[in-house]
Amino acid sequence: MDKNEPNQLSLLTGPLSLADEKLAILAAIIATSDDAIISKTLEGIITSWNPAAERMFGYSEAEALGRHISLIIPPDRLSEEELIISSIARGIKVDHFETVRMAKNGHQFPISVTISPITNRSGKVVGASKIVRDITIYQKASEKQGMLAAIVDSSDDTILSKTLDGIITSWNKAAEKMFGYSEQEIIGQHISIIIPQERLQEENFLIGEVSKGNKVDHFHTVRQAKDGRQVPISLTVSPIVDDTGKIIGASKIARDITEQLNIEKEKARLFKQVKELNDKKDEFIGLASHELKTPLTSISGYLQLLSTMITDEKAQRFVSKTRLQVKKLSALVSDLLDVSKMEAGKLRFAVERFDIRQVLVDVIELFSYGNNHYQITLETDLAELRINGDPNRIEQVINNLLTNAIRYSPGTNQIIIYLIREVDNVKVGIRDFGVGIASEKLEDIFSRFYRVDEANPNISGLGIGLYLSHEIVTRHNGKIWVESEPGVGSTFWFTLPLGG
Repeated sequence: MDKNEPNQLSLLTGPLSLADEKLAILAAIIATSDDAIISKTLEGIITSWNPAAERMFGYSEAEALGRHISLIIPPDRLSEEELIISSIARGIKVDHFETVRMAKNGHQFPISVTISPITNRSGKVVGASKIVRDITIYQKASEKQGMLAAIVDSSDDTILSKTLDGIITSWNKAAEKMFGYSEQEIIGQHISIIIPQERLQEENFLIGEVSKGNKVDHFHTVRQAKDGRQVPISLTVSPIVDDTGKIIGASKIARDITEQLNIEKEKARLFKQVKELNDKKDEFIGLASHELKTPLTSISGYLQLLSTMITDEKAQRFVSKTRLQVKKLSALVSDLLDVSKMEAGKLRFAVERFDIRQVLVDVIELFSYGNNHYQITLETDLAELRINGDPNRIEQVINNLLTNAIRYSPGTNQIIIYLIREVDNVKVGIRDFGVGIASEKLEDIFSRFYRVDEANPNISGLGIGLYLSHEIVTRHNGKIWVESEPGVGSTFWFTLPLGG
């Protein structure tokens, strides 16, 4: 501004002296300051009170002027005022004194106060000016920073930070333990000091992701300790941003996964060992079942021939019972052979269009002939229901479920079979009124070689019927499940898609 041009203040008030103009400028600064600015006499009487003081303490200028400064000092801190006044009286400035002051509503908060002596023209100290800053936010930030620093320092995981240029800026105790470098040795070094030569390109990838603001989670890699030891780690890298949101570096959390990798290797070894044993077992079952089929077929044929030659009623009855036991043994061998084929992926399905109602009728007729004391009824409103599938395998499922219904319902004589058509499926249920199944056993009911009641020697079986049924239904894209209550009975359900 040209020195000859009048300023805006002089245009409004007329010509001002240099001293008056300086006072006006100081008054404007005090009025617009974000810090509370207060003056007082050496006796502690408040003589000025700016707008920021009003906002900070809740007292208006009219309320504060002429009052003692103890107005804003908590009772337990009144002694501080004596120390401050004694320093000011000797002409000594008090810089950044951190304490606590009290607002009109009783709220106490931390402040940083700078107190300067006020002197008259002869240099005598006549009062004090105070510049007060509320440091609540800074104190909270400091507390939070201290807490975070304690967490980082006590963490079992390595935590470090670096600039975008790869210079290490922080290094916790776990990092010292993992890599062998002390904080003094490592701060200021490039991060490549712990990266094996063949993995240096990983750093370009990680910094590239962080520079874009992306976090990298659980990156499995290897880093190198001071003694040359290679350490397998899981690494999480996050961007560090400043107050303006600019990315200025990266923080890294590294966890030693040596033990985890060893456990995984041991699991893999055991899994391979179990699979090899399982394969050998299945191979044995397959071979044994196949070898048993031939003599069983011969025995069955000879017994059938013998039954035509014997006329004695008692002998005929023995032969008949023997044939029944051979038939049961043949069924067990067939099931074992099916399990072996299923595990090897060689169980064949001959898919065709068939009437499932007719299959149920045929099975009921066969079982009723051999178990004439059981009343097996079919409940359905369908005269016919054709679906796609292997009728022999579906008949095998129904046979298994019906056999179990009879086996596990001693003392009862009723079994109900349901056939229901749904929107896209056919639903079949086989209900008995027997012993039922405990709820904790339902989860394993379709597992291979699992028997519901292993303690009961009177109930025979290898525990493969339900396993086979589950596999057959599943491979038909259906579902199988059981609803049961001990002492009331069980209902086994399965669904199959209707198909085209």
